[in-house]
Amino acid sequence: MGTPAFAGVALRGLLDSAHEVVCVVSQPDRPVGRGRKIRSPDVAVIAKEAALPLLQPESVGKRVFREELASYAPDVAVVAAYGQIFGPKLLALPRLGCLNIHASLLPRWRGAAPIQAAILAGDEMSGVTIMQMAQGLDSGPMLMDRALPIASTDTAQSLHDRLASLGCDLIVEALDALEKGELRPTEQPEAQVTHCPKLVKSDGFINFSESAVKTQRRIRALHPWPGSYTFHRGERLKLHPPVRVVEHLTHSGQAGKVLSVSNKALLIGTSDGVLELTRIQRAGRPAVDVGAFLAGRPIEEGERFGEEP
Repeated sequence: MGTPAFAGVALRGLLDSAHEVVCVVSQPDRPVGRGRKIRSPDVAVIAKEAALPLLQPESVGKRVFREELASYAPDVAVVAAYGQIFGPKLLALPRLGCLNIHASLLPRWRGAAPIQAAILAGDEMSGVTIMQMAQGLDSGPMLMDRALPIASTDTAQSLHDRLASLGCDLIVEALDALEKGELRPTEQPEAQVTHCPKLVKSDGFINFSESAVKTQRRIRALHPWPGSYTFHRGERLKLHPPVRVVEHLTHSGQAGKVLSVSNKALLIGTSDGVLELTRIQRAGRPAVDVGAFLAGRPIEEGERFGEEP
């Protein structure tokens, strides 16, 4: 049971394992993009390719859905980034319950955006936890976990991809252990619980009032969605990684001030420190290196980024 690419990686791993996937459940097809074309979720696409039974209910809380799912007599449900809340009747439907692949080292970063939260907070480690689902947000007992380091250049996308691969391996290991009766649940220590909110587009606004370190984390954490943006001369510009903190320079003056301009980078002052920007995107155009951007839109030292029009 899953929807986006993170869950799709796990589904492919399960299909290659010794375990039998009797049914796939995903969110309904939705219109996406500017053209609003109907598109199937990643998990649904994989299910169709594998000719697997596919259920795409608008709500998993309906009795008709539970009855259809029960007809497959599942031993266990594997859940990854599904996108709906499970009630007690659904959680109890599989004989051995529902196992969730969560992209953090629980109990740290319960919630909808654990990958982004870890980068924003400057965490040195992330990982995947397999947990037994229960009522409450990511609050069930932990069954298995594995950590991996967060690189200083990681974006949400690159960390997502590594965690998806790790989650794929770990869920197969967990199912192997479950089959042998070797999984031992461990309750999450409540004193260590942290939560992360769902992201919204406005989280991506960069006015350089945070330190260079925090601004760099934000641009990395929100790539590719919702993306980071700022304003210059009243125009909205998207900021793309790679972005670097210039550690040998200091700045405590006006936040957003352009300190240096070259074909390789723009140096921007923040509330504390200097940030190097290398890729920028104008509305309706592709992201380009700073040199290409400046060729069509020159910027002078002393100008300012970050002021909303």
